[in-house]
Amino acid sequence: MRKSTFLLPVVVVLIALGLSSLFIVDEREKALVLQFGRVIDVKEEPGLAFKIPLIQEVVRYDDRILSREVGPLEVTPLDDRRLVVDAFARYRITDVRQFRQAVGAGGIATAETRLDSILRAKTREILGSVSSNDILSSDRAALMLRIRNGAIAEARDLGLEVIDVRLKRTDLPEANLNATFARMRAEREREAADEVARGNEAAQRIRAQADRTVVELVSEARREAEIARGEADAQRNAIFADAFGKDPEFFEFYRSLSAYEKALRGGNSSMVMSPDSEFFNYLNSPLGASN
Repeated sequence: MRKSTFLLPVVVVLIALGLSSLFIVDEREKALVLQFGRVIDVKEEPGLAFKIPLIQEVVRYDDRILSREVGPLEVTPLDDRRLVVDAFARYRITDVRQFRQAVGAGGIATAETRLDSILRAKTREILGSVSSNDILSSDRAALMLRIRNGAIAEARDLGLEVIDVRLKRTDLPEANLNATFARMRAEREREAADEVARGNEAAQRIRAQADRTVVELVSEARREAEIARGEADAQRNAIFADAFGKDPEFFEFYRSLSAYEKALRGGNSSMVMSPDSEFFNYLNSPLGASN
């Protein structure tokens, strides 16, 4: 009885120690076995593994491809046109021993902070060596590849492999953006003013041409009218001359009547002249007196 009472705690302790010496490495991770902070073993293959209880500990790291957002970063291209750039990187831990030695107990958080510094420095360096048009163009894959290649060597010292770097956003800073919008607005207003001026010039030219055409048409019409009127008057005079030439006495009679009609009008018209005036020659003639 006493023996079994003594053995039971020992068995429990042995079982606990045995279980604590076992650990499972997941296929999505890598594990380090540490002893007093030093790396004793690296477990990269999935499955069951062993460690010394109480003395050794296991630290696990993600073996999958990880993503890291790089916050907004101002860069100055060759043309001194400042830009704000957002980027992200994809990376993975390739050498967990090197990774542990580089970042210590800080793990992923410390590694990503140092990776941020690498990516930001390389982004400034690469984008600062080209013009803003190259950065803003749709074909900027070469720039992203240069940033990635530049970051690979430095990231390798952290036990990391940079797989890809992408530029998400490339915009002007807020102050520059407002200035650019103002400049674009002024440019468009200038172009609009030029178009209005050209339109007014064209309108004036068309209006002047139309006025000239009106004057020419009216002048031509008046000239033709005067010609027609002159021809009609000539024809009328010819008819009158022919008619009067056939009967001179009738011509004398018609001319006298026309003169009387124009001179002796109704109203307050009055004339003072001698009775033997030539004006009354027809009335004083025997033909006029008989009428």
